[in-house]
Amino acid sequence: MRRFFDCTVSQYMNTAPHTVSPATPLRDLEQLFETHDYNAFPVVDDQRLVGFVTKYDLLKAFIFTPRQMLPHYDELMAKTVADVMSRNVTHVEPTAPLTRVLQLMVETKARSFPVLDNAGKVVGMLSRSNIMRALKDCTN
Repeated sequence: MRRFFDCTVSQYMNTAPHTVSPATPLRDLEQLFETHDYNAFPVVDDQRLVGFVTKYDLLKAFIFTPRQMLPHYDELMAKTVADVMSRNVTHVEPTAPLTRVLQLMVETKARSFPVLDNAGKVVGMLSRSNIMRALKDCTN
């Protein structure tokens, strides 16, 4: 288990992250969630991280409000990722120790984090399953 203290994000992150554009319609986002079985996608514009969109964000689009008691599915699915994404994104760096990321993940109850390089480009994703794999690797 002590080996876990030496592990970094770059050793366990997914290095080919799928990203979406802020202009992606929610209908397409729903299909991407189904196709890739991901819980979140980094939102990238001009190769820069501008947001993060999760399945939870997609579900929030369907909340009933006093103005919209009965949302119209087709209208909602025509909205874009920019309409529902989180703009304040917690990210990690490839050199970050997994011990620190594990603590951050538990504290924020996040399922995953985008991994950014020094230039702010998305170079990976780190999820709960990546950390679980690292923990398992370090006990063998």
